[in-house]
Amino acid sequence: MKNTIKQFLREEDGVAAIEYGLLAGLIAVAIIVTVRLVGTNLNNVFTYVSTALGGVANPGA
Repeated sequence: MKNTIKQFLREEDGVAAIEYGLLAGLIAVAIIVTVRLVGTNLNNVFTYVSTALGGVANPGA
């Protein structure tokens, strides 16, 4: 029984899985923040271009 408890306390498989889970979570948060920031900036660029081209005549009309 004592050896079983010592072996259980020495096992690190669960710790590694938790670390990988935390790392994956942090990477996911970083990706989400980056995509939202880039999306907002890209939307601003398209709005600016659309406004700038607002006075240009439509060649298809």
